[in-house]
Amino acid sequence: MSSSSSDENDEIEERLDDIIEYFIDEIYDDIVEAEPIPQRTRSYTERHREGGQHQLSNDYFNDDNFNDDHSIYSIQTFRRRFRMNKGLFIRIVDGLEQFFPFFQQRKDATGRWGLTALQKCTAAIRLLVYGKSADTVDEYLRL
Repeated sequence: MSSSSSDENDEIEERLDDIIEYFIDEIYDDIVEAEPIPQRTRSYTERHREGGQHQLSNDYFNDDNFNDDHSIYSIQTFRRRFRMNKGLFIRIVDGLEQFFPFFQQRKDATGRWGLTALQKCTAAIRLLVYGKSADTVDEYLRL
């Protein structure tokens, strides 16, 4: 009796070893011989950042002295929209650009120039003034 039960146990162990070996071989083959996963490429959406800078300059800052001589919007409109005069705004932009790398225009990973300090500050200040989401200032940022 003990020899037959021992034979049965040996047979069961052999079968289990075969099954385990089969599954290990299958898993190994799946891992090692698997076809490489093709790399997904990221899609690129043209944002026309330069167009946003150009539009911003034309709307509010169209001459070298940042006067209102050639700008589309008046000084009063600027003051109402930004809650400060243009001179203070320009000093803020210059200070942020000088002391904080985030506000400095840099090239991105594709080698294209990012947003200018004027665009970033315009967005930040308008967000603070109106307390709304970034979508509301997208006209100059081209997010």
